[in-house]
Amino acid sequence: MSDAKNVPGAAATPRAPMMPMEEALERLLSQVTSLGRTESVTTPLARGRVLAQDLVSPLDVPPYDNSAMDGYAMRAADVAALGGEGAVLPVSQRVAAGSVPQPLQPGTAARIFTGATVPEGADSVLMQEQCEAIADATGASGGLGQVRINGPLTVGLHIRRRGEDLRVRQPVLSAGMRLNAASLGLAATAGAAALTVAARPRVALFSTGDELVLPGQPLGPGQIYNSNRTTLHALLLAMGCEVRDLGIVPDSLEATRAALREASKDADLILSSGGVSVGEEDHLKPALEREGRLDLWQIAIKPGKPLAFGEVTSTGGRTWFIGLPGNPVSSFVTFLLFVRPVLLRMQGATQLTPRALPLRAEFTWTKADKRREFLRAKLSDVGGLQLFGNQSSGVMSSAAWADGLIDLPPGSTVAPGQVLRFIPFNELF
Repeated sequence: MSDAKNVPGAAATPRAPMMPMEEALERLLSQVTSLGRTESVTTPLARGRVLAQDLVSPLDVPPYDNSAMDGYAMRAADVAALGGEGAVLPVSQRVAAGSVPQPLQPGTAARIFTGATVPEGADSVLMQEQCEAIADATGASGGLGQVRINGPLTVGLHIRRRGEDLRVRQPVLSAGMRLNAASLGLAATAGAAALTVAARPRVALFSTGDELVLPGQPLGPGQIYNSNRTTLHALLLAMGCEVRDLGIVPDSLEATRAALREASKDADLILSSGGVSVGEEDHLKPALEREGRLDLWQIAIKPGKPLAFGEVTSTGGRTWFIGLPGNPVSSFVTFLLFVRPVLLRMQGATQLTPRALPLRAEFTWTKADKRREFLRAKLSDVGGLQLFGNQSSGVMSSAAWADGLIDLPPGSTVAPGQVLRFIPFNELF
């Protein structure tokens, strides 16, 4: 698409200075607020959702002292009184998980299995590998036999104490956190069959450009397949969104305005890729100015300099809009850096920025740029960082190959062994 400076007769317009990434993100997040909608979701289906209400444990977990091993429950003092290792105790009861034991008779042991309630009076469990079962010919133990102690015994050995995981009325999960498999398991441990989570943001997605063709269709002269549609759709689903795909919008002002009005009917956010420059065929800027408002920013990052942010208000509501660059890696990276935190803010999440790891470079980079760069890199077998050879914003294979992004400050070069800030994709997806 052409640039306005190359249009015959176009007046030269001074370029505004590029905006630091932190400032752009602060502007976005200062305007977007939580949607405030919640719903109840069955706990096993809540992975990736943002918790909307604190979860407090209604019980102690575990709810009773239980055995961490298959073995024998006993009193440590009884064994010590018989000389410690080598002592023999009669077995007075058998305790399986889910059964209710009798208090332990003094001077006896109870056969016990993992997860079973420790009998009242027992203060230790010795694993069966350190015990020897002995038949009782006298029948004094009611056919349960005897046990010889062949290992050291201490008070509390192999007993899981009541409430050692959770205490009744203890906060379990905090509102604003994104739920993963472990947190859902913890919720289930506390007996939560369902969780109150933020409702899914409704996002309308479209791409602009007459040169774009959907995968599966034949390519004509000057056409390319629309990869951004697939990439952004997948990223939106990973962020827990409901996606309405409006496809490819033709390069015309009226078509772009119509798409914005249609998208704003039931969307919380409109997301587009391409057409955020100021060329003759870039219609998003004038379309947004007629249907609402638009800020067009030049961000001091590479890849992904142009970013559009605004809102559609012409249909009587307020629907946020973010326009991403058309180059596939630029679109991918700017989604992760800007759209992702916006979607998290809409869901009331408390952690909006990803965590980065300090890792050593296994490459040389001499192409210092005045912008902050996000290089596609892979983890080596020894925990270092390897760089994809072609860092062009049009080479999507760099993103598919990589494990994450190197966050390189402006004006930086890299030498092998240098510690860099690395953001793994598993922090972002």
